[in-house]
Amino acid sequence: MVIIKNGHVVDPSTGIDGVMDIVIKNGKIEKVIPQGESSFGIGIDEEIDAQGLYVMPGFIDLHVHLREPGLTYKEDIETGALAAAKGGVTTICAMPNTKPVVDSPEILQYVKDTAKKKAVVHVEQLSAMTKGQDGKEIVDVKAMLEAGAIAFSEDGKSVMDINVFREALEEIGKAGGVVMSHCEDKNLVGKGVLNKGVASEKFNVPGISNSVEDIICARDIFMANEANVKLHLCHCSTKGSVYLMRMAKSMGFDVTAEVCPHHFTLTDADIQEEDTDFKMNPPLRTEEDVKALIEGLRDGTMDVISTDHAPHSKDDKSKGFMEAPFGIVGLETSAAITYTALVATGLLTISQMVEKMSTNPAKVIGIENERGTLREGARADIAIFDPSCEWEVNPDEFLSKGKNTPYKGKVLKGKVVCTIADGHVVYREI
Repeated sequence: MVIIKNGHVVDPSTGIDGVMDIVIKNGKIEKVIPQGESSFGIGIDEEIDAQGLYVMPGFIDLHVHLREPGLTYKEDIETGALAAAKGGVTTICAMPNTKPVVDSPEILQYVKDTAKKKAVVHVEQLSAMTKGQDGKEIVDVKAMLEAGAIAFSEDGKSVMDINVFREALEEIGKAGGVVMSHCEDKNLVGKGVLNKGVASEKFNVPGISNSVEDIICARDIFMANEANVKLHLCHCSTKGSVYLMRMAKSMGFDVTAEVCPHHFTLTDADIQEEDTDFKMNPPLRTEEDVKALIEGLRDGTMDVISTDHAPHSKDDKSKGFMEAPFGIVGLETSAAITYTALVATGLLTISQMVEKMSTNPAKVIGIENERGTLREGARADIAIFDPSCEWEVNPDEFLSKGKNTPYKGKVLKGKVVCTIADGHVVYREI
């Protein structure tokens, strides 16, 4: 039995927002009770004093690249899970663009088996939508769901053949699956590497316009609705995507969307030198886009905060803007960045932060009865967060193999100091 005492418990799924004690038994939440209302007696294995700290459901990151199989020099399931635990993330949803692509039950089973042996947090695996992510032949949707795929995504690209995409949506819809869309018009993006505007002009590189994202965003919203399939939009970066989401929800469409911390805290004007840790896809946009994304998070238009954790080696990232791969790491900084930029500034409440990082992600993938909640009987997946801690981002201290972050040297407020997964402490600083 584990007892978490004196912490400020924040759980939108149950409406709890106050100082409480939590009893954990056999890997599950036994009870949540007002502070000091019970004496626990014998049988306590561990007692954690969370006075002055927030106690939240463990975060669920819907968008993570673990790079295994095939690219383990960038990251692997074990190191990605350790990084997640340090960031309070107790469930990782791994994207399928590995080598080989996760497009068969056998490859998916490899990930599950490896995660069971090596991961300290829960790892859920997405399936590709098409075989090899070539955009031509749809995967065996039923077989992938039966093998345990949590959702379907062609992340890293869009299925550009509209008829193949429609067929995939229909098959996934009939099977009751979820589609997570990377919205990027391949024909329009060309060789773009930075946002079309001040950054692309400053460094004299091809730009990526907002319409690259907005066009596919609109396509996917309307087509998913016609196919009667649940749609989740990944890493939205433009004001247009926010407006489209607001429209879709007003029309009653079954669609959700995520925003990454880098897209609501940084702009293309922040790129002062050729530092490829600022190169990600979609790219950093403008201040106008940032404001729209934040407003979307504030008013509930944008449902989820995810990281798009995309680790790369130092050698890969040292090739300059034109050659370096897209992507930054985020698992170990997402909670602190969100707290610093949105909660400490009064833009979001702490309850809204938990809603975006725990409650809503669980709903997107249909696990809200067991994760993303501190409801009695649910899995004891918990993040304990110190809102008063100030710390400087040092990539050398990351547990991820990837050190590629544009936040190096930044001072953040708030830090995960303890993470519990299935009732076991998997990361601790207190």
